[in-house]
Amino acid sequence: MPLTPATSKILNDETFAKMKKGVRIVNVARGGVIDEDALVRALDAGIVAQAALDVFTKEPPAKDSPLVQHERVTVTPHLGASTMEAQEGVAIEIAEAVVGALNGELAATAVNAPMVSAEVLTELKPYVVLAEKLGRLAVQLVAGGSGVKNVKVSYTSARATDDLDTRLLRAMITKGIIEPISDVYVNLVNADFTAKQRGLRLSEERVVLDGSPENPLETITVKLGNVESKFASSLSESGEVKVEGKVKDGVPHLTKVGSFEVDVTLEGSIILCRQVDQPGMIGTVGSILGESNVNVNFMSVGRIAPRKQAIMAIGVDDQPSKETLKKIGEIPAVEEFVFLKL
Repeated sequence: MPLTPATSKILNDETFAKMKKGVRIVNVARGGVIDEDALVRALDAGIVAQAALDVFTKEPPAKDSPLVQHERVTVTPHLGASTMEAQEGVAIEIAEAVVGALNGELAATAVNAPMVSAEVLTELKPYVVLAEKLGRLAVQLVAGGSGVKNVKVSYTSARATDDLDTRLLRAMITKGIIEPISDVYVNLVNADFTAKQRGLRLSEERVVLDGSPENPLETITVKLGNVESKFASSLSESGEVKVEGKVKDGVPHLTKVGSFEVDVTLEGSIILCRQVDQPGMIGTVGSILGESNVNVNFMSVGRIAPRKQAIMAIGVDDQPSKETLKKIGEIPAVEEFVFLKL
């Protein structure tokens, strides 16, 4: 229990009077949470049978303190954290936390960031990656990028709303949206403040699904409102830039762009092409990339109907040259395309 205005002398004559006679008090938190004079009176009255203390209002306490001298009070120094074992444990924990932070891992012990247990961090880790990459994809689909002000995020999950802490995910979506269009480094600590500074309003919606709550999330959807898109097919029916993703076997996937369903891993970078659905398109685009020594790691095609419009999502390990992208754009059946760097 910390010592705050709300907890100062929280144990006093009034609270002792409400206790069952013979209660035992142990305080290893902060001395100021107990009214020491009231504790002496409670001990003398038999309300408190015994007290064990290692903290006091004034430290060190006076040698003639009635509390220290009381026959039913046991006092010890507040030295639990100063043992050799405790100091060694703290040193190891600090070293591991610093190494983890330098490696870009989430910190479960940060005092000025969302507090999430190590178990939850482990479970959410692939979704945290997914959240940031969806933010990066969405903002790169906006013409000009910097005009983003309204962000809507939807989470679908079979878990109850109270069992899903989205603060980390919100921070990473903010990071993904802001960093590609600015020189600001966004982290868990400054995400909300940075968003507020830039006039970015992010609202969240949680949709509860039927089914097994084995996974914390089914999908994450990011929508950017009141913007122009440089890839028209990324617009939803309501005119928002929309991307959706999910985690499959621990790997983040892009599963929807606008109203088109796709399936491509969010590794490396992505080329999106809107095209006429016709034979040979996959081979044609693949050949252009192969001739430029660009390795394709994943490819998916989502279409409205056979021989109608389709979107090809291509995951690439390398950044294609301008000439290579120009060749893709010159394919007669390609109506629009965009390169998105992750």
